[in-house]
Amino acid sequence: MHSYEPREGHRLAHDPLNSIVAPRPIGWISTAAADGTRNLAPYSFFNLFNYRPPIVGFSSTGRKDSVANAEASGEFVWNLASTALAGPMNQTSATVGPEVDEFELAGLTPVPSVLVGPPRVAESPVSFECRVSAVQQLTDAAQREVGSWLVLGEVVVVHIDERLLVDGVFDTLAADPLLRGGGPSDYFTIGEERRLRMDRPDAASHGTR
Repeated sequence: MHSYEPREGHRLAHDPLNSIVAPRPIGWISTAAADGTRNLAPYSFFNLFNYRPPIVGFSSTGRKDSVANAEASGEFVWNLASTALAGPMNQTSATVGPEVDEFELAGLTPVPSVLVGPPRVAESPVSFECRVSAVQQLTDAAQREVGSWLVLGEVVVVHIDERLLVDGVFDTLAADPLLRGGGPSDYFTIGEERRLRMDRPDAASHGTR
């Protein structure tokens, strides 16, 4: 086993953590600055954290525009990055000034949201309009602040391309989500050949009451 304490270094060519915890859904987050400037950026650290109410969150290494805008406005939108949108999504990861509109930079179409101010990505097959529920600077185990911020938001409107709904069930394969892997450039896709179905065991099968 290759074992190490992260505080002492991993002794490898590249930090393995984001390759191990992978693949991950992409937090493609749109926000708006106080002056109305649109911002769109992908985040590797993103997920769903609660059903009712639905809460999603993304973490930013460094206090970037998405964090500042979301905290100031109390709103953000998550847009699903499909494989077909890989190129534009990657364009929005460029390090640019806060005055740059990444929708224009990537040739994407902003469409007005229903309940929040930031626009959705028209080309994305799924979008969540969110109201910020918490913004938290992360700390280590000794409660020392680190340079990352977690933004959590309650999903208040869900938009789904109806072509992805089959008999009332969302078809994840048809949505073809692009997933972030490890290293500087690894992404993954999903396919039917990799599907695995398992039902939860019921209580009776375990002798519980």
